[in-house]
Amino acid sequence: MFTLDADIPEPLRPLAWLLGRWEGVGVVGYPTIESAHFGQEVEVTHDGRSFLKWESRAWILDSENGARVRPAAVESGFWRPVGGGEVELLLAHPTGIVELYYGSVEPAKIQLRTDGVLRSPGAKEYNAASRMYGLVNSQLLWVMDMAAVGQELQSHLSATLKRVG
Repeated sequence: MFTLDADIPEPLRPLAWLLGRWEGVGVVGYPTIESAHFGQEVEVTHDGRSFLKWESRAWILDSENGARVRPAAVESGFWRPVGGGEVELLLAHPTGIVELYYGSVEPAKIQLRTDGVLRSPGAKEYNAASRMYGLVNSQLLWVMDMAAVGQELQSHLSATLKRVG
């Protein structure tokens, strides 16, 4: 069972339920790609300062036996509480995309929308996204909607992760 670390700075307490290592599976789909299942590992840590470090990696799974087929996504970033029940999430991707999300944090629920997206010249067209994270029955559930490659904001990813270790 996860317990709240007394060394967590007060501003991080509303996000403390994210801390730890999470693993699980999800579904990816979008009009421009074939739907697939994916595996994901997320590690959320802190070093005593008022932010959380976020590291995530995912891979596509074989639909018949669940084996790893190929790497899918990697993202690295930081959760930053800004007070008043609001939070920022900064994410960088090796595909040439950097995102700044802004939103609200409640007990065991976070809702975010992109406040800014930067793309390198070689990155795909990517315009906006929203994410929601929740702690339900000790599992991390999350969903992402995306507007990219000429498509309106719509469902793109969802996953259920269990705390491990």
